[in-house]
Amino acid sequence: MKTRLISLASLVLLFACVTAVAQEPVVPAADPESLFTSPDPQLNANKQVALHIERDLLEANHWDEAGKWITDRYIQHNPMVKSGLAPVVAFFEATRKPSPIPEHMKTPVVAVVADGDLVIVVTARTLKNPRDPSQTYTTSWFDMWRIKDGKADEHWDAATLPALGATAGPKTDN
Repeated sequence: MKTRLISLASLVLLFACVTAVAQEPVVPAADPESLFTSPDPQLNANKQVALHIERDLLEANHWDEAGKWITDRYIQHNPMVKSGLAPVVAFFEATRKPSPIPEHMKTPVVAVVADGDLVIVVTARTLKNPRDPSQTYTTSWFDMWRIKDGKADEHWDAATLPALGATAGPKTDN
């Protein structure tokens, strides 16, 4: 019995050590804007729409210019934001203040993939470790847009509803 307990304790300790060091950090590109280009003219144009959404709207909060990059009907698959340009603008304007549009974006972009009318942007996120709040870890986030006539017409991301009592709001770590 004592041997079995020691073996079990050893396995638990080994598992805890493996999970603590199992992850490779998510590393963003050194030049994120370079990922928003393509030799294909249509894919390049679609990636440029995503660049302006990421940099001008999500990073610099120039939601007064959202109509340049988002359609009026904008179909939203994020459960915390209603569909339509006006509700999306209202959601972000209520929680964020504009800042100058940066010459070089600060958003930690890992990859940008365009295929047909879809553009996917993967960003790195640094979060507090819920098991040890003094530690952080990296993970990835994605946003995907369907581009129609030079504007984002539909959006998907990994958002989930917050627990009751938790504060809801847009991601703020990039």
